This record gives sequence, C-alpha cells and structure tokens, in this order.
Amino acid sequence: MSEAPWYRRDEARGVLVLTVQVQPNAARTQVAGLHGDALKIRVAAPAVENKANAQLIAFLAEAFGVRPGAVTLKAGAHGRRKIVEIEGSRIAPETLLNDA
Repeated sequence: MSEAPWYRRDEARGVLVLTVQVQPNAARTQVAGLHGDALKIRVAAPAVENKANAQLIAFLAEAFGVRPGAVTLKAGAHGRRKIVEIEGSRIAPETLLNDA
C-alpha cells in the first residue's frame, strides 16, 4: 500500500499514523481535503475543554471502522496540527478524501 505525506502505516505495531490539521467550530464535522502535508478536518466542536479533540477521535473512529479507544492522540493536544494513531483499521486513508 502506498503512503502519502499525511499518513503512514507502522506495520510492526499495526497502526496507521495520520497528520491532521483541525479546524474547530465548523458547521459540521467533515474532511476538508489536504492542508500541505496534513489531512484537514473540520470539527463541529469548540477548542475548549478537549471538546474538539473528542469530536476528532469519534469522527476518525467511525471513518476507520474502529472503536474510539483504538484512536490515540499522540501529539498536538493543544494545537491545530495533530498526530493521531489508529489501531486495527484496514480502511485505506485515501477514502477519506473521496468526500472532501
């Protein structure tokens, strides 16, 4: 499977690693396309009290067909640019761009 600047698969650990750029306070949660070397995701939650991060995790869990506990925020908890690991998904990351 090919990789792009915004994701990579760590086969040894069985995780997909995504670089995402989050835009909080959007009208709805959705993939907005690419933002440089990151996947841009708009979230319909404010960036207060971890609400935007929780919405992002729930959205990615549903998109990749995994439970929310399989999605881990590895870096960027307080910024817009985040590194996220998704464990156990076989869904190709490129499919998220189909709706953008």
